[in-house]
Amino acid sequence: MLTLVTVTTAPWAHIVFDLFAWTSGGLLGFVLYRWRLRAQTATIAGQIDGFYFLALAVGAGCGAWAAGSINTLQDQAAPALSHSIVGALVGAIVAVELYKRVRGIAGSTGTVFVGSFALGVVIGRLGCLFTGLSDRTFGTPTSLPWAVDLGDHIGRHPVQIYEAISMAVFLVAYLVGLAQRRDWALRRGFYALAVVYGAQRFVWEFLKPYPTLVGPLNLFHLMCAGLVIYGIDYWRADLVRARCGNHGSAA
Repeated sequence: MLTLVTVTTAPWAHIVFDLFAWTSGGLLGFVLYRWRLRAQTATIAGQIDGFYFLALAVGAGCGAWAAGSINTLQDQAAPALSHSIVGALVGAIVAVELYKRVRGIAGSTGTVFVGSFALGVVIGRLGCLFTGLSDRTFGTPTSLPWAVDLGDHIGRHPVQIYEAISMAVFLVAYLVGLAQRRDWALRRGFYALAVVYGAQRFVWEFLKPYPTLVGPLNLFHLMCAGLVIYGIDYWRADLVRARCGNHGSAA
């Protein structure tokens, strides 16, 4: 007989973990900026203005609620509005890239957010786990020995833990890259984040009971595939700029 790992859940857990994630992520971002990223971001900082942060905020907010709601409104039993972290990331990228195109800015402007985002996902996903079924991020049923019971006595994939571990591994690799002053972390850290986050999330989406849009793929599969393509394409473009000696344009 399968023994389930019972998780004690509470509806307020998400708020507590989210506040901790935002605070910890912001603090880590500040520390990394002072430690390694100040010089790297100096040039790009002189090219942006307040509209950059406006585009970032509007894009993230619209993307988060649009993607989350499109997904949960398809639930015939309990349709509802919701938000999504991958939607926020994609929305922010689209808005910022449009802003950069208008301003003629080349290179990455997101390096300073990499550590904050990765840590935020690690902590935030634990909040999703301890919130339970009401969060709607639970996994599909499984008979694996580490299946979790979120209150309905059904063993499920702890997809929240899968994602938290994946991003924790990336965060450690990123910090090591910064410590060793690797170009991939200093210049292309945000593109690496897009590839890794998109790839790992793409895999875990197969373990969630979300409605599909194209074959076996749901909305978040498509968005994550876009993140991977974006990261690889822009990484390659930055390599070209680096070979041409245009080191000052990337951050």
